[in-house]
Amino acid sequence: MSDDPETARQIAELAADTRPLLVLDVDDVLLEFLRVFPNFLDQQGFELKLRTFKLTGNIIDKVTREEAPVAKVREMIDDFFGNQADWQPLTEGAADALASFGDAAEIVLLTAMPHKHRDARRLHLDALGLPYPLLTTEAPKGPAVRRLRGQTDRAVAFVDDIPHNLVSVRRAVPDAHVFHMMGDDEVRALLDPLEEGMHHVASWADAAPRIAEALGIPRGN
Repeated sequence: MSDDPETARQIAELAADTRPLLVLDVDDVLLEFLRVFPNFLDQQGFELKLRTFKLTGNIIDKVTREEAPVAKVREMIDDFFGNQADWQPLTEGAADALASFGDAAEIVLLTAMPHKHRDARRLHLDALGLPYPLLTTEAPKGPAVRRLRGQTDRAVAFVDDIPHNLVSVRRAVPDAHVFHMMGDDEVRALLDPLEEGMHHVASWADAAPRIAEALGIPRGN
C-alpha cells in the first residue's frame, strides 16, 4: 500500500499530537450518503438498485432500464459531491457523540474522494458544526492512518462503512480498533462477513461508548 502524496501533504500540515487518535470516514459515518443519493439520482433520471455493495452496475436508467455506463456513474458521483451541501445532512447522533469526547482524543476526518472536492466538503462540515481536521485521499486509507499515528504507540480507532477500508487500516496499523458503521441491515447483507477483530456498530449511540472504551478516554454528558 502506498501513500497518496496529497494526503501526506495534508497530514504534514497538522500539529503533532500524542492524544489517542480517532479517524473517521465521512460518507455514511458523519454525513448521510446511501439514504440520500437515490434522491439525487432520481433528479438525473436514474435509480439505485443495490444488488451488490457498489454503485457501478447498480444505477439504472429509469426509461431504458439499462445500467448506467461507468463514465456516467463517475460523472453523477462527481456532480453529487460538487453539490453535497444541498443533499447530505448529518448522520443522527454524530455531532453529539464527537462532542462527548471533548479534548480527550485527536479527531481527524479521512474521506475517500477526489481532492478537488475537499474545499466544498470543508465548508459543508463547518456549517454543520464539525470543525475537525479533514483529509481527502484517492488511495487506500491504511497508510494515511499510519502516518497520522506517527512515531507513537497511542491508541487508534477507525470508523468506516466500507470493509476494504477497515482491512487497509488493520494491515497498516495492526493494533488499531476498527469499527464498521452500517445501520441498514439490507445493505449490510450484501457484504462478506467482517474479519475477526473488526466490530460492527449500527449507530452513533452504539459506537460512541465502544470507541471511548477502545481509546481509554472518558466521555462528557
